[in-house]
Amino acid sequence: MPLNEQDRMMLLDTARGIRKDIVEITAWSGGAHIGGGLSVTDILTYLYFHEMNIRPDEPEWDDRDRLILSKGHSAVAYTAILARRGFYSFNLLKSFNKFGSPFGMHPDGSKIDGCDASTGSLGHGLPMAVGMALGARIRKKDFRTYVVLGDGEMNEGSNWEALMSAAHHKLSNLTVIVDRNRMMIDGPTEEVMAIEPLADKLAAFGMNVQNIDGHDFDDLAGAVDMAKSWTPGPTAIIANTVKGKGVDFMENEVPWHYGSVDSSLRDKALASIDAMYEGVLS
Repeated sequence: MPLNEQDRMMLLDTARGIRKDIVEITAWSGGAHIGGGLSVTDILTYLYFHEMNIRPDEPEWDDRDRLILSKGHSAVAYTAILARRGFYSFNLLKSFNKFGSPFGMHPDGSKIDGCDASTGSLGHGLPMAVGMALGARIRKKDFRTYVVLGDGEMNEGSNWEALMSAAHHKLSNLTVIVDRNRMMIDGPTEEVMAIEPLADKLAAFGMNVQNIDGHDFDDLAGAVDMAKSWTPGPTAIIANTVKGKGVDFMENEVPWHYGSVDSSLRDKALASIDAMYEGVLS
């Protein structure tokens, strides 16, 4: 269903707040994978605040939709979103990546309410998501499974094995989203290990492919709706994004795959985020 203006404004305002949360958490923790956290923000905001059938007060509810953040290094965004969605207090994230904290640089499903799987080793999330989706069918459950991959993560062969399995089992309850920010830790994806033509490859592996602007909530809504209505099998959404989106001095800059911010950079980053939304939100 297309977004109405109220929904769109709510999502934009929420995403602005999450981006500012990411900057704050990075400052508190002394460092985080901030670039990929900022690129995936709109994808996760849409899913958690508009799309997914979940109960924050009942995180283990058996009929909930599942999400696996396969690019687990973006936990700085993921944990902020789970907090703002009501799974736990945001103030707990002041311990992010500190000794003894449940919130590490990668999410731990045994320690974090709302986290459906521990991730961090790239190439593991999609195989787990295939298992969850197949399990739902066997158990005659209606929940959907979403998995968010990094584009650099597409170098992992396990993802392509999982795609073959998803297509073979015609898992129409599975939606794969690739955060296509075109950057990985060592540089641009197409220079380190080219993955294009990604859409053609995904289609060849049996996926219903949608290619969208991953920062446009209307595009996200349309692609996710299409995935829900596509019954022959699984859908892959290539969400084209910008690494470091919203912080002008971080955008498309490889060194900000992981970085830290002092008080001066923190203030500069927060001002940049506000400037991006100026005129859009009033």
